[in-house]
Amino acid sequence: MVTGGARSGKSTYGEQLAKVRGRNIAYIATAIVTDKDMEDRVKKHRKSRPQEWLTIERYKGFDNIDRDIVMSTDLFLLDCITTMVTNLMFDKDIDYDSCSNEDIQMVEDYVFGEVKKLLDFMESNGKEIILVTNEVGMGLVPAYRLGSIFRDIAGRINQYVASRADEVYFMVSSIPMKIKGADK
Repeated sequence: MVTGGARSGKSTYGEQLAKVRGRNIAYIATAIVTDKDMEDRVKKHRKSRPQEWLTIERYKGFDNIDRDIVMSTDLFLLDCITTMVTNLMFDKDIDYDSCSNEDIQMVEDYVFGEVKKLLDFMESNGKEIILVTNEVGMGLVPAYRLGSIFRDIAGRINQYVASRADEVYFMVSSIPMKIKGADK
């Protein structure tokens, strides 16, 4: 797992780790292009990674990845968990300004289930995966309800992913700090 704040160098470091550790790499892009800004970000990410990497564009349903792709790939790089969480949250037709705590729990359970399926799928197939995610607990406290709900769900998902990860890196100004792992 590679985590850190916005523009901390997470994606670049995740790509560097993948290049060192894998031969046949599949890049899982979780973003959905919703506007010109996101379109520009996606273009920049595509240019930054090697052409020979297979790109899989999805944020859920990982257990439905083509079996041939799974068998021919030795390392997956997913960028990013927090974008995946956002997309999963918006899968549910909920007014986050007025929804109940039960609705929020239902959404969190759904998000958690998708992340768990992803990690279980990779583990059961003996595949290494590098997960990039944003550290959401060190920024401003959101001034609106949706932002607070997102921060809380993403924070708990990050805790879960970190608990299952063999290694965790925290990025600060493009400097990786290993915070979990055998040779920390």
